[in-house]
Amino acid sequence: MFGGSMVALVTPMKVSGEVDFGALERLIAFHVEQGTQALIVAGTTGESPTLKTDEHAELIGEAVRLAGGKIPVIAGTGSNSTDQTLHLTRKVEKMGVDGFLLVVPYYNKPSQEGLYQHFRTVAEQVDKPVILYNVPGRTSCDLLPETVARLAELETVVGIKEATGDMQRLEDLKARCGDRLELYTGDDATAMEFMLRGGIGDVSVTANVAPAAMQALCEAARAGDREKAAAINAKLMPLHEDLFIESNPVPVKWALAEMGLIEPGIRLPLVPLSAQYHDRVRQALRTAGVLD
Repeated sequence: MFGGSMVALVTPMKVSGEVDFGALERLIAFHVEQGTQALIVAGTTGESPTLKTDEHAELIGEAVRLAGGKIPVIAGTGSNSTDQTLHLTRKVEKMGVDGFLLVVPYYNKPSQEGLYQHFRTVAEQVDKPVILYNVPGRTSCDLLPETVARLAELETVVGIKEATGDMQRLEDLKARCGDRLELYTGDDATAMEFMLRGGIGDVSVTANVAPAAMQALCEAARAGDREKAAAINAKLMPLHEDLFIESNPVPVKWALAEMGLIEPGIRLPLVPLSAQYHDRVRQALRTAGVLD
């Protein structure tokens, strides 16, 4: 259903902190032109925790309008409240999104049964495809493969973004879910290996700044061409690493501003990239061939 390089899109903001819809239009046009396969809007990289509910919905609706059917829009609507997640998901479903990315509830650390009931409650009340999102490094809660297998029985649950970077986790999910679930990675540094082993896409931070190269990497890895994929990945590895030198999306928003695509706006409690890392991220952009 989805696959390839799926950008975890930043939410462009003006220096004042307000959402910059003009820059959003530029970013979406950039990704359409460069071959990105899907837009993930208002996820972790999109600073979803700082978006007001109405603003969150407006951002997603505007992304759908600007995409104009040229590229799928997957809406990040998950939170640590089941009621809030369901309310927002149903609200934006009417806006024409192509699917939803629902993160594991963070901070409250539910049991596996609680996780199952959370996702089931939402998935059974929407018609569009649902992608689960497991990122225990952020949520302090791990959606285990046995729970994923239960959720894969639900009609609208079509995939999982597994961001642990653990190849054994991938193998476990494949064994338990077979063809019932599409497997995406959320870890750029291990994305090549993930797709060579049968994953079908990467929800990518690196794709914000190097979309064409990330799509080429995904195509080579999915085709089983390790040599070609490795050559592309070697040029991108400094970005895979240095775009996380401070908390995401701090480095990638600085990089996009350096490329002239957005203003350097970001919302508290995040602050702009520390000056000591500017040259390092700038060099990673040059190595990837996206900055002169």
